Amino acid sequence: MQVVAHRGASHDNAEHTLGAYVAALEAGVDGLECDVRLTADGHLVCVHDRDLRRTAQSRGVVSTLDLADLNELDFAAWKNPWADLDDEAPDRDESLDRVLTLRKLLETVADFDRRIEVAIETKHPTRYAGLVERRLVEMLRDFGYDAPGSPVRVMSFSFTALQRVERLAPDVRLVQLLDKPQLWPALRRVIGPHWLVGPGLQTLRENPKLGRKIAKRGHEMHVWTVNTADDLELCERLGVTAVITDRPSFILETLGRDYR
Repeated sequence: MQVVAHRGASHDNAEHTLGAYVAALEAGVDGLECDVRLTADGHLVCVHDRDLRRTAQSRGVVSTLDLADLNELDFAAWKNPWADLDDEAPDRDESLDRVLTLRKLLETVADFDRRIEVAIETKHPTRYAGLVERRLVEMLRDFGYDAPGSPVRVMSFSFTALQRVERLAPDVRLVQLLDKPQLWPALRRVIGPHWLVGPGLQTLRENPKLGRKIAKRGHEMHVWTVNTADDLELCERLGVTAVITDRPSFILETLGRDYR
């Protein structure tokens, strides 16, 4: 079972920062997960929310700001708001706390000493619509990650967005995310036979037959967000092939794979 760090090791670190991803790599994960949005000047950045109130304490909207504007913000202070009062806390490397571009994340993965897979979620709806997927595929080509055997897979709740990626880069693996079980009867008829399916953990719990139905159709399951031993046990029973977790160190330890 593949262990994938959800927005990095985000239980203990500010999500989507380079610091969170470095911590996940050091823990021994198999993969990293990120969300991407497009800035006003065309850069893909790893940010979940459309606005910056939660993670950067700013009223700005990602799609209306240039990368230079985002670089002025601290994306980590919200996680530990009392850090300035802790005299014993180690000095922080500010480069680990700023907005993270997808290019920087992929460079970090490319330079790592073992294969790391990357699950990239494109967020919709967005003012830029299909431009997000086009820019994403262009970047994957820069790294050679649009070819067979690529460590990258693209995820979305939007079937249309995944169709775009399939047209632009047919060799990239696709994951149809699913949080509403009532959508599965329609989706199972239209998604590709080799597409993966990414149901939410809570959705699987509340709909016990759903996991078996997905597996019966022959689709691998990548489940989010798996943070407890009970969550992990359910995924093992369902034959899930990848778990996406905020707590990669804990999940690796539970699986007996903590080699640190």
